[in-house]
Amino acid sequence: MSQVPADRRYAKSHEWARLLPDGSVEIGITDHAQHALGDLVFVEVPEPGRVLAAGDACAVVESVKAASDVYSPIAGTVLESNADLGASPELVNQDCYGRGWLMRLQPAASTALDALLGPAAYSAQLAAEGG
Repeated sequence: MSQVPADRRYAKSHEWARLLPDGSVEIGITDHAQHALGDLVFVEVPEPGRVLAAGDACAVVESVKAASDVYSPIAGTVLESNADLGASPELVNQDCYGRGWLMRLQPAASTALDALLGPAAYSAQLAAEGG
């Protein structure tokens, strides 16, 4: 069963978002997504300063069996991307909710996370998908 931490919000497309104390939002892919992809061999993250709309393809994760776009769960401006993933894409597999984060955004609106699923709703989606 996939891990679904209670301190995050989730997109139906299997990205997570976590509000940080400074008001920025950390983004990554869920445990379910990294399991489905398998061992990652490459991660491409967006450059700081890029402006994203909710649902924009903003990153790419590649495994030995598939490549997948990552979609921004909220609108905002990229403040920082996880530079460690260039040399160590496996961090996403090892710690997708910690050291394997993809980017940090300045949200376009303070209510940006309200449109995302809470942990219980995301867990229900996973159960409905058979994951």
